[in-house]
Amino acid sequence: MSSAPSSSTTNGLNHHPDSSASLPISPTDNHSHSHHLNGFADPSPHNQKIINYLYDYGFQRGEYADTVLHVHQNVYRLHAIILSRSPFLVQLLSTSPQVQVGGPRTIYVPVEREPEVTQEGFAIALGYLYSSVSLRLIRPDNARAVLAAGCMLGGMDDLCQFAYDTCKHSISVETIGVWLEFVDAIPPPSSGADTPEVSPIRIFGNYAQRLRDDVFHFLVVTLPQILELHATSSDNTPSTPENGREILLQVFSRVPFEMFKAAVESPNFQIGSDQARFRFAKEAVEARKHGIARGPGCEETVVLAFGGGNFGTSAVHVTRKMRKRPLWKVNS
Repeated sequence: MSSAPSSSTTNGLNHHPDSSASLPISPTDNHSHSHHLNGFADPSPHNQKIINYLYDYGFQRGEYADTVLHVHQNVYRLHAIILSRSPFLVQLLSTSPQVQVGGPRTIYVPVEREPEVTQEGFAIALGYLYSSVSLRLIRPDNARAVLAAGCMLGGMDDLCQFAYDTCKHSISVETIGVWLEFVDAIPPPSSGADTPEVSPIRIFGNYAQRLRDDVFHFLVVTLPQILELHATSSDNTPSTPENGREILLQVFSRVPFEMFKAAVESPNFQIGSDQARFRFAKEAVEARKHGIARGPGCEETVVLAFGGGNFGTSAVHVTRKMRKRPLWKVNS
């Protein structure tokens, strides 16, 4: 039994753009089954009008809905045939019984353990099942949440790629702190001998590693370029404004150790001579003692190898070792 039309409430976010305008169509919007076609292929704007109508009246207004979806504190009146584009939602539909014969099916989306999936991110990904107009709602401040929701729902590679690209281009001096927290939450690869760590970042799948690589590239290549730390003077010291070097030190004082070590030792980390890089690394390690590396557990040190050394292509080597516990002498 289909529900009656209602214009008093709308699904999802209240700031959807006017979808009556010309909208970009993703490959998934033109999805068709080649083994069965009703009628004939129509290349006219008629197809776009149908998509606009589905988005406006189907998603935003929830008219003639046959499925009620609960997520976060929101309730959506939607359509099973559209939701079936998502493998995740198909599974929920197939395991959620109807309360009454002929009545709407009710499904609950469990996102309590997925903090990366926000209300806004989920609403944008859900709307994408109806139309690619949802791409217009992706911004640098919500792109990661959209990517998380898209990865969870599945079946929307174009949306995920668009959200990922937005995330990648949002990495900056102003946002690097947030992205370092994200990188720090990515669990290390499992060796197979132990139980892999459960992390909320797992929802991103392969995108998590891609974003980690983007953050690393920003630290090693882009950030020194932005701060103009490549030029050197005749005495092999950086001839850049002092505030640029200070910003670099502040950023590196918050970088997780494994990424910090890889960045400092990377041949692409060009901030002057080996001696200049060594001095920078020593200052960064000292600054880290008051931040990410503080505490009694481990001690970070920097070594400069002369004559090539044994550290591969890098003359600067960062190590971390456990601090020795003080021995207490007990007098008898």
